[in-house]
Amino acid sequence: MWRKSSRSNAGDNTECVEIALDGPAARIRDSKGQADTTVAAPAWAAFLATVKGGELDR
Repeated sequence: MWRKSSRSNAGDNTECVEIALDGPAARIRDSKGQADTTVAAPAWAAFLATVKGGELDR
């Protein structure tokens, strides 16, 4: 099941990131294309920790 990022709500919804949690991995895709990338659970958890910690804020 694909879910759209809550941060992907541009005015026209043309720039969306979607994720599907799939057991020990996360699948990520741009909603405009059908190709996706699989990321192992530890790497996904590290990415989320970095985002939540504000390390990628501009």
